[in-house]
Amino acid sequence: MNKPLRAVAIFCGLLVLGLLLRANWLQYVRAPELSTDPKNRRVQIEQFATPRGDIVVGGRAVTGSTEVQGTDLKYKRTYVDGPMYAPVTGYASQAQGMTLLERTYDGILTGKDDRLAFQQFADLVSGEGQRAGSVVTTIDPKAQKAAYDGLTDLKGARGAVVALDPRTGKVLALVSAPSYDPSRFAGGTFKESDRFVALDKDKRKPLANRALRETYPPGSTFKILTAAAALEHGIVTDIDARTDAVSPYPLPQSSNRIGSEAGDAVCSNASMKTAMQYSCNNVFLDAASELGQDKMRETAEKFGFNEDVYSDDFGDLLAAKSLYPEDLDAPGTTLTGMGQGSLTSTPMQMAMVTAALANDGKLMQPYVVDEVRGPDLSTLEKTQPAVMSEAVSAETAQKVQQMMEFTAEEGSARRARIDGVTVGGKTGTAQRGVDVADQVPYGWFVSYGKKQDGSSVAVAVFIDPTDMDISRQDISGGGLGAPIARSVMEAVLQQ
Repeated sequence: MNKPLRAVAIFCGLLVLGLLLRANWLQYVRAPELSTDPKNRRVQIEQFATPRGDIVVGGRAVTGSTEVQGTDLKYKRTYVDGPMYAPVTGYASQAQGMTLLERTYDGILTGKDDRLAFQQFADLVSGEGQRAGSVVTTIDPKAQKAAYDGLTDLKGARGAVVALDPRTGKVLALVSAPSYDPSRFAGGTFKESDRFVALDKDKRKPLANRALRETYPPGSTFKILTAAAALEHGIVTDIDARTDAVSPYPLPQSSNRIGSEAGDAVCSNASMKTAMQYSCNNVFLDAASELGQDKMRETAEKFGFNEDVYSDDFGDLLAAKSLYPEDLDAPGTTLTGMGQGSLTSTPMQMAMVTAALANDGKLMQPYVVDEVRGPDLSTLEKTQPAVMSEAVSAETAQKVQQMMEFTAEEGSARRARIDGVTVGGKTGTAQRGVDVADQVPYGWFVSYGKKQDGSSVAVAVFIDPTDMDISRQDISGGGLGAPIARSVMEAVLQQ
C-alpha cells in the first residue's frame, strides 16, 4: 500500500473508532440522562403511548385518557370535575408538562415504575400491552364538593379550604379558587397552549395552589396557637381569670395602641376565654409579649412552622414553609400574638394547628395518597398515619378546645355550629401590608367538629375578597368562612 492510501485508511479507521466511541458514550453513559430529558421527543411519545392510570377519589376515577388522531402522542389526559380536583391531581399536559400527583406518581400512572417490572414482563408475555397502576387519594368527595361550592358561591373570591382528619392526618379536602380545568390544555395543539398561556397571565392566578403554595398573615386564627403557647409555658393557668391586659393595648417601644372590634369595655382585662370569644386583641398581644420570641417561635415550630413538614412521599405536593421569623424585636413579637406582623402561614398549616389541638395536642403528618395500586389492583404502597410532633400537652390542648367550643357556642364562631356535633371555632381577619386603609383584609376561619363515635374533622378556610363586590365592613372570617367550614364538617360527619 502506498503512503497516501495508508494515510487515508488510518484516517478512516480513526473516524470509525470515533463513531464507535461516541455511540457507546451515548448508549451507555448518557442514556439515563437522555432518556429523561424533557426535550427528548421519544420520551414524550412513550409517555403518551398508552392510557394513563387513574387517580381515584371516593372509589371513583377522576381522571381518564382519550385517543388523539393525527399526532404521534397517541393519548391525552381527561379530567372529571377538573376545576374541583385540580389542586390535588395537578395536570398532565402534552405541551405543558406535569404537576402535583400527576407528576409525583408519573411512573405508576404510565406503568413504568420499577415496582411494576414483573407486571410489565407478564403483560409482554401475554400480549396485553403495557398497563398502568392507579393512585387512591384520601380526599372525601362530599367534603371536596362542599368546599369547592362554598368558595365558588362567593362570586369573585380567591381562597382555599383544607380539611384534615385530626386522628390520622388524612387530607379530606384540598380546594383552591379560582381554579382551572386541566382538560382544556391536556393536548398539544396551539389552541390548548393558548388556553394555558391565558390562565398563566390571568391576574387572579387560577393556576396557583393557594391551599399549599401561597402564604398569608393568619390574623386572629393564630390566637389559638398563642393561647396554647401561653398555657403550655405557664403564662396563663386559668382561662377564666381576668388578665392585666388593657384595651387599647400599648404596643411595646411604640406610641401605637391597638384596639379590638368588640370594644374596650368588653376586652380590657378580659380573661383568655372571653378574649377568644370576642377575639380581643389585647389579651393575645400581652401573652405574646410576656412569652417572648423564643417561646412563641418554639411553640409555632412544634405545630409545623419554619419546617418542611411534609414527608418525601408528599412529592410534588410539598407545601410552602409557613414562617415564624427569627430575631423579631419586641413590637414584632407582640404583633404575632394576634397573627400579624412578619408571620405568614399557608391554609394547610392553619388546618394542621387546628387538627393538632382537636387531637389533644398530637400533630399527625398530613397525607393525600392513601394507597398506590398495580394494574391488577394489588397494593404496592399503603400510607400509615405518623405522628409529626407532640405540639402541646393534652391538658393544654383541652383548655384551648374549651375556649374554641365556647366561641362557637357564645362568640364569633356561632355560624359554624352543627346540631349533634361538638364544634370549636375561631374567626380571623388579617390585614395585609402597611397601608391597611387602602387594602381589603383577608378573611380566615378555622374549626373542628367531633362526634361521640370518635369521628372528627378540622377545617381551615381562607378568603381573599379583592375581586368581590363586598363592603369592607362585611369582610370577616365568621361571615364568609364559617358557613363554608360548617358545610365541609357536615359533609364529613353526617354521612
